[in-house]
Amino acid sequence: MTADVFIASAAHTLPLYTVAQLRALEADAARTLPPDTLMMRAGKATAAFIRQRGADCAAHRTWIAAGPGNNGGDALAAATELHQQGVSVEVCMPARVNAKDACHALDIARAAGVCITDTLPDQDVRKYQWAIDGLFGIGLTRPLDGIYAELARRLSRRTESGSPVLALDLPSGLNSDTGARVKNGSAVKATHTLTFIGVKAGLYTADGRDYAGEIWLAPLGLDVDDVDLEHSKHKLWLNAPDLFKLRLPARPHAAHKGDYGNVTVLGGHTGMMGAPMLAARAALFAGAGKVRVALMADAGPAYDPLYPELMLGNLHTFDASDVDVWVIGCGMGRDARARAACADALAQGAPTVIDADALNLIAQREDLAARVAQHPDAAVLTPHPLEAARLLRCDANAVQHDRLAAARALAAQYSGIVVLKGSGTVIAAPDGHLAVNPTGHAGLATGGSGDVLSGLIGALIAQRMPPFEAALAAVFLHGRAAE
Repeated sequence: MTADVFIASAAHTLPLYTVAQLRALEADAARTLPPDTLMMRAGKATAAFIRQRGADCAAHRTWIAAGPGNNGGDALAAATELHQQGVSVEVCMPARVNAKDACHALDIARAAGVCITDTLPDQDVRKYQWAIDGLFGIGLTRPLDGIYAELARRLSRRTESGSPVLALDLPSGLNSDTGARVKNGSAVKATHTLTFIGVKAGLYTADGRDYAGEIWLAPLGLDVDDVDLEHSKHKLWLNAPDLFKLRLPARPHAAHKGDYGNVTVLGGHTGMMGAPMLAARAALFAGAGKVRVALMADAGPAYDPLYPELMLGNLHTFDASDVDVWVIGCGMGRDARARAACADALAQGAPTVIDADALNLIAQREDLAARVAQHPDAAVLTPHPLEAARLLRCDANAVQHDRLAAARALAAQYSGIVVLKGSGTVIAAPDGHLAVNPTGHAGLATGGSGDVLSGLIGALIAQRMPPFEAALAAVFLHGRAAE
């Protein structure tokens, strides 16, 4: 049981943990377990992971970089396990470990005859079947420097060449809570990460997704992830279908289009009419009963020749009396006319998805921001990092430095649901609940993908999904479609 590992993927609903929470779990376990138990279990889990991936005892060679703390202790425990199982292991340990448990792991490794050196290997570490990053894990608060920065570069070059690199707990140089590189320093780019006890939020957002590779979890026998979703007080989750599937709209055979809501997309200034059309088509595909487009441009198309069931009209002649859900901002522009249209839509009081230019207008106008914060239904705001920075009166680097904190702050500021787009999109509710989304890839980094997401969210809300669950589902499915 203690060596069991499983992939921490989009198929699993998992709680995500901060460093503080993990330290508390470790302390609780230490009160009931013999000394060094968790470190030895981490070593067994790592050895099992390597052996299950083609280690031939006669020919297999594993190279391990071990740091001075408990992450280095985990690496040494793994080295001992592999060595005792007949795998050729070489450990590079530039400085002696200083943590108590790690010192014990070092004594055991030396007694077992593990090859340990304090010198760097040859530049090319591709001759080893596996390389392991056991430098710092979650404990690092300063940038990698000196020999450790060089080790990180060599491990990363190995990954970029297509050879496997396993990071223990967290790629060294990443912030466990935010996924950003520590003070913009270097970090290990791994092909796989075997994380211990609980899954770290930073593995799934910011730089984490590029540096962690394929993520696996070894609970080390603590069973902390056996969580009752319905009754859990945990507020940070990996987004997966279990979080929203019970709220997905039913489609009874006897239903009619009026049961699935009227979505109205407001936007499309001159030269930008494609944006609301993309949002409207997404709403149509996602099951909204009726979809209308209120175009800002004076001379817009009379209908969509590909999907003529969409109803197009000019804002001047538009009847807003039966709108169930607004999607506002797609290609809207930022002139006085756009500001007035945005204010009018918010004044209707219907559930509203706010994207693109509408977000920029809200950032510029305190009266519009106040209307969003006082909206009778929680509005859904879908900023990318630069739009989020404008709303928070900061810069995009500050948003990216701690994406979870930025999303949480926006949700509190606007009393709404926030979808902070980017690598590892963060979905935040005003009550503090957050989810990090694991689906999608860089193919979404193109014009129009955000418009599609807004239309998808709007359609799910129109079908009576609560806004938070609608955002969770839409972001997950949007990413899955890209994949």
